[in-house]
Amino acid sequence: MSQYTFGGVVDGDFESVREHVVEALGNEGFGVLTEIDVAATMKAKLDKDVPPYRILGACNPSLAFEAISHDPHIGALLPCNVVVRQTKTGVAVDFMDPQSVLALVGDGVGELAAEVRGRLNKVKESVLG
Repeated sequence: MSQYTFGGVVDGDFESVREHVVEALGNEGFGVLTEIDVAATMKAKLDKDVPPYRILGACNPSLAFEAISHDPHIGALLPCNVVVRQTKTGVAVDFMDPQSVLALVGDGVGELAAEVRGRLNKVKESVLG
């Protein structure tokens, strides 16, 4: 994992894991606002084949409102991205670490970032076990 993500790899069918992630996000108050099919885009734009790879743009409206109310510029760092990607050993699920990313903002959002991280960690535990 990087300094700005956390997650892991799980056995399973790519599409089933993606659906589980979306459901678990919903259970923690997140909706998926965007879904980018990176593999399809690479094929269409570059004629390159890559394993299944999706970027889910997840947002918890009440937490996003709180963040934007604190600093209107923070929207440039939203939503929280979750990557679901096929690997040789299973399906990887990578969560953007809001504590790392929101550290760019400085004072005043640490507690909020910790709450978001906690909720995303519950999603991780639900999906990865």
